[in-house]
Amino acid sequence: MLKPLVELLGDDAPVLHRYVWMAVFYGLLSGLTLTTLVPVLGHLLANDLRGAALWLLLTLAGMAVCWACRRRVERAGVAVGVALLQGARQRIGDHVARLPLGWFTTQNTGHLGHVITQGMMAVAQLPAHVFTPVISGAVTPLVIVAALFAVHWPLGLIALLGLAVLAGALLLSARLGQRTDRAFQRHFADASQRMVEFAQAQSVLRAFNGEGGGTQLLEQALERQRQSGLRLIYQSSLSVVLNTWVVQVIFAALLIAAVLWLNGLMGDTRDNASVIAVVVALLLSSRYIEPLLDVAGYAEILRSASGQLDAVQAIFAARPLPEPDQPQPPRDGSIELRAVSMAYAPDQAAVLHDVSLRIEPGSMTALIGASGSGKTTLVRLIARFFDAREGCVLVGGVDVRHMSDSQLAGQISQIFQDCYLFQGSIADNIRIGKPTANADEIFEAAQQAGLGELVGRLPQGLDTPVGEGGARLSGGERQRIAIARALIKEAAILLVDEATAALDAENQHVIARTLARLRGQRTLVVIAHQLSTVSMADRIVVLDHGRVAEQGTPAALLATKGRYAKFLEQRRAAKGWRVASGSELQ
Repeated sequence: MLKPLVELLGDDAPVLHRYVWMAVFYGLLSGLTLTTLVPVLGHLLANDLRGAALWLLLTLAGMAVCWACRRRVERAGVAVGVALLQGARQRIGDHVARLPLGWFTTQNTGHLGHVITQGMMAVAQLPAHVFTPVISGAVTPLVIVAALFAVHWPLGLIALLGLAVLAGALLLSARLGQRTDRAFQRHFADASQRMVEFAQAQSVLRAFNGEGGGTQLLEQALERQRQSGLRLIYQSSLSVVLNTWVVQVIFAALLIAAVLWLNGLMGDTRDNASVIAVVVALLLSSRYIEPLLDVAGYAEILRSASGQLDAVQAIFAARPLPEPDQPQPPRDGSIELRAVSMAYAPDQAAVLHDVSLRIEPGSMTALIGASGSGKTTLVRLIARFFDAREGCVLVGGVDVRHMSDSQLAGQISQIFQDCYLFQGSIADNIRIGKPTANADEIFEAAQQAGLGELVGRLPQGLDTPVGEGGARLSGGERQRIAIARALIKEAAILLVDEATAALDAENQHVIARTLARLRGQRTLVVIAHQLSTVSMADRIVVLDHGRVAEQGTPAALLATKGRYAKFLEQRRAAKGWRVASGSELQ
């Protein structure tokens, strides 16, 4: 458990090391202070009040030092918790910021949100409230075991074996609870994600589910969370009972051994020293049990926190894509794929199979194909969301694996099908594409993206707040802002993934005109189904089940009467659909 904490703390790890050593010292001091009761009791039973008083003063002094030490240990534990809250989240953020974009799936982002919020709060409370009694509860019995060996070695042996048995019981209960705890954490993250989704998608949910707002998915997620929570409670309760029973069995074994020892001494005619030793051993046995009960009581809290740390480690286990020691800058705006194959996981089927193509600088290439044919995966490989399983992707004549993230990001601008706006104004969101852009550049990008009418009718114009996630704007308006953000970047390569999907016919025409204007100025790779967009491309690439079925100029592909010709025929037929009049239907 300490290893992931050290990784979380980073440069602040010495704060944790100092706290742990202080807690260990406190446990040793507590154990030694308890052992001073042995001579106190021995002198009292021998009617040596003076000797008992001297040892009692030493016991009281030890108690005072323990009290002061405990306060310092608790303050050190609070310092560790503060360091975790202040720095650990930042370190997780820094690590996540270096992960490939392909890592950011819905499941991973849901788990990340859970770790950053509830997970880190739970972990930060451990040093101040849990680790201190657990560490001292593990160290103090070791001192008492040594004292029991000195008084009567069989009792010391039983106590030592008892520690091993308790450790085994704690490990067993932890193993049994790990699966239940992981299931609860997973369902908790899923339920949190569903709650956010439920709040953000009310318009869609109510349109298709009436006044109920489509609560079925949310209710199912909450029910899974409730069921896994109940299983976790049952598992935790059973583990606490098991651990407590083990401690009580150890104490019973010590008590039985002490009683047998005392019975063996009853007929002995020697002095009372042995009887005093038995009484002292019983005292030590009782003090030996108390810290073990603390350990048993906190075991479930530690196991739960261990699950949170496992989730943190899973995030840190995701490795950034390797960067070269000597990055090579791209030479131009060309793109080339050489025998590229891609699978999202080793145990999953390949999404792309042996794809080879070259896109010349300043040209426009349209990717078409059925859903699931690999178009989006191909575009994401160009932007290096992840690396190809086989083959290589070149941008500007350089393998993307030989370029730094900043070099590749500076070469490519992207327009996604699903856009996201940050809280702020329209201008703030466009300026993300070029932080140094002035007002004229922002206005020009907005005009090119078809935002002129929207900006003109808003009282604050480009300074109008968009709300959280762009909630104050329609889907088409959010898409146009995202397009303006990509256009203002002025990168050599522009990747467009269904950019006009949420726009009406008029704005589709505006964007198509903008793309036409950019031909020759930027390398355009467009995933689109609109005839106006596809027909203006210099080159068409038809994908089918992850393979390049056809590629060439629109005229050449049309002449072959292959897949592209069929696509064109289907789109023209769809474009010609209209609602017939009543007389035409008769």
